[in-house]
Amino acid sequence: MRLAACYLLLHSVAVGAELAVLANGFSLRVDRHEQQGAEYVLYSAQGITRLPVREVLEFEAIPTPITAPALVPVVPVKAETKPPATPTQLVERAAEKHGLPPEFVKLVARAESALNPRAVSPKGAIGLMQLMPETAAALKVDPHDAEQNAEAGARLLKELLLQYQNQPDQLRRALAAYNAGPGAVARYNGVPPYRETQLYVDKIVGQYKRTLQ
Repeated sequence: MRLAACYLLLHSVAVGAELAVLANGFSLRVDRHEQQGAEYVLYSAQGITRLPVREVLEFEAIPTPITAPALVPVVPVKAETKPPATPTQLVERAAEKHGLPPEFVKLVARAESALNPRAVSPKGAIGLMQLMPETAAALKVDPHDAEQNAEAGARLLKELLLQYQNQPDQLRRALAAYNAGPGAVARYNGVPPYRETQLYVDKIVGQYKRTLQ
């Protein structure tokens, strides 16, 4: 199944940013873009993405908030100490940062760790989103830091969804790759015949469908 347009609708507003509206229903927030021949080069904080021109419908400017100058002196007020974010809040923020539905990313986190930042699997996966140490190193995050762990897991999910965006079973492949690795998905051209992975994918897809009803 294809991920609906709302899956990757970005919610953040950044100065000078724009929204790339894709032909397949996705929307990506980018800092700027340029055309190089038959390709658009999209620049963002996450890096550079190249897309064929035909896959981009349009670019929409994201309005820059205008702050009026202060007319009277502002008396500094001591900021109140906020309580630390809960695991659920960390996952929701990470999802919104990467333009993913919070409910979807929370379902993955629950399946991975039951939203336990201190969870460590027998195979060595760490934290909320159960990052393997080598995956965390590749993403340049500390997997033991709950906020970094949640952000990296959401970022990885987004990358996998984009990787399989042209596949009819995009969502299932992305979840299978998150669980068993992209290599296994490539080897079997879809969800690999691993019972653990198949149950994992079926569970999350089924639960997510119910949230959309």
